[in-house]
Amino acid sequence: MDFLKYLVLLLVCSNIISCAKFDYLYEQSVGQISLQSRARDNNEMLKSVRVTKDQKEKIKKIQELKKYFYKYWGKKETSIYSQTTMLQNKAVTYLVVASSFSEIKAIETCFPIMGCFPYLGFFNLASARDFAKSKEAEELVTWVRPVYAYSTLGYFTDTILSSFFHYSDYELAELIFHELFHTIFFVNNQVELNENLANYFAKEMMEEYFKNTNQLEYLKIQQKEEIEDKAVRKSVVNLTTELQDLYHQLLPKNKEDADVILNEFMDKRFKPEILKKCQELNVAPKACFPIQRQWNNASFAAFLTYEKKSDDLEGLQKKLGLNLKGYYNFITKKYEDYKNQSEVSDFSLYLFR
Repeated sequence: MDFLKYLVLLLVCSNIISCAKFDYLYEQSVGQISLQSRARDNNEMLKSVRVTKDQKEKIKKIQELKKYFYKYWGKKETSIYSQTTMLQNKAVTYLVVASSFSEIKAIETCFPIMGCFPYLGFFNLASARDFAKSKEAEELVTWVRPVYAYSTLGYFTDTILSSFFHYSDYELAELIFHELFHTIFFVNNQVELNENLANYFAKEMMEEYFKNTNQLEYLKIQQKEEIEDKAVRKSVVNLTTELQDLYHQLLPKNKEDADVILNEFMDKRFKPEILKKCQELNVAPKACFPIQRQWNNASFAAFLTYEKKSDDLEGLQKKLGLNLKGYYNFITKKYEDYKNQSEVSDFSLYLFR
């Protein structure tokens, strides 16, 4: 494998990608191949005495959710999640996000063919931390977090990961629907829109799924998702925008000045406002997730990657008066129209204009 690495290195380092990017791609490819090589067919897993009853129930549930998803959208089932990989660690990868100290915006890393990404994932925690340190040396702010699920977007056949088993039934449904949505709709080079779309459709599908299969769980989800989580997440988005405006007004010249702005905002605006919102919703401080999370420009940017356009997507669906399937058809038709025009370079702008 080392021979292959250096052979490819000679061919691509000087012309297509930098040596640092090649090393990253090589390390992640080795990690992904290792995951694939350890995967076992689900039927084999369900017969194995080494797999616990609870783990088998999770595998069965994921198979059920996959079947429901593709039937719901009238799509042919793919081979995704037909195998299971048991991990050595709870997390499968570690995500690194980097942002400027004076702006809440993820720094993108671009690769030939695959496009640009506002974060990088690492199978090795030490590699993730090393990369974060290298970015901090460039005067950037970083955030490292564990990842329990991700999509390879068709580059590999994704397997069920044992990290999925830690989720509750409704969290698992949302997770599976989110990742599977990437298999039926994806816009190149627009990670934020893709994640917001997958988030939005997964939440809506998850509610429909439990409404049809478990009314009691559906009522619990309505209470938690629609009233608690949605309202709190919206507050975080609004406060993040407020902090962004503050940076633009005060224009910090260095990281120390930016830290003063961030810390004062967190103490005087963010924490009091979020606690107030959680109290209004009768959510205990320990269950109020924004209070428990560590925030900086990078973690705020990561949050926006998944949540920023949620209100826009909901507002557009209501304006159009479409059900979820009709809304999906509208977006896919809009995307086809977008690819045939040359005026607007951003599908997100084209969709919401």
